[in-house]
Amino acid sequence: MIETPIALLDPTKQEFDFESLLPFVSRPSRYIGGEWNSVRRDKAFRENAVGVCLAFPDLYETGFANMGIGILYQVVNQRSDSFAERVYAPDQDLATLLEKKGWPYFSLESKTPLSKFDILGFSLPYELCYTNVLEMLHLSQIPLRSSQRDLRHPLIVGGGPCAVNPEPLADFFDCFVIGDGEEIIQEIIERVKWFKGRESRGTKLELLRSLVSIPGLYVPSLYEVVYRPDQTIEKIVPKMDGVAEKISYRQSQLSESVFPLAPVVPFVQTVHDRLNVEIQRGCPWRCRFCQAGFSYHTYRERGADQL
Repeated sequence: MIETPIALLDPTKQEFDFESLLPFVSRPSRYIGGEWNSVRRDKAFRENAVGVCLAFPDLYETGFANMGIGILYQVVNQRSDSFAERVYAPDQDLATLLEKKGWPYFSLESKTPLSKFDILGFSLPYELCYTNVLEMLHLSQIPLRSSQRDLRHPLIVGGGPCAVNPEPLADFFDCFVIGDGEEIIQEIIERVKWFKGRESRGTKLELLRSLVSIPGLYVPSLYEVVYRPDQTIEKIVPKMDGVAEKISYRQSQLSESVFPLAPVVPFVQTVHDRLNVEIQRGCPWRCRFCQAGFSYHTYRERGADQL
């Protein structure tokens, strides 16, 4: 994979007929959007709000039932100053068509190029999807490395179970959410909104420095990683004053956490073809082989009345 994305067309100025590609892919229902209960904001609203695209780096059928995406989708769309759309990894047929035409990858709801969002948030459920993250950035014509991006590009945020060990992807993300995302995503939106509203927008470094004060948010570019001779990490230290030495784990109270009561309903059969209800987060047993017990500590339950 090349690190400099193709930029044959400027996605900020060019209109793309993405639907013209759908007759040439195997499952167009993955990309048409418009599912029952999905949220579609009009153009005027989108132009004056903070745009968040929630990305799952696997195929639509696999990622659709991800509970984290569903919760954040409702949280962001409940606000009057932001909107959330979704995107899943494309199959190879669509990826080939996009590269052949030099068109950027797009969101489900409004078919907006991903590069035009203010925030592009990736859920990181398992390590095998890491290459899909890079492929989606590449197809979106967004530079892969954080150091190659500036304020013309979206803020690339990672979260989910694998974010508890963010270092393998640190060069590619602007920041990571360590822990639960319901509250912290709103704080990120507030900072981005404030930054966009200033007369002088400043630099990306200024934006990152304003974000690093949010509890539970790790900004890799503001830290230096010191390695041992065997390439294991010896320590991670802040590069400047005002940056926390340790990142606290962000945890929400399930009794106060929202849940999508009107979840999006797909047009096609998905891998997890069922209605999900979150009764608990984490696991009380904390078996050493299990990701959930360690990624979502401490163990919490929703009350019976709430369920």
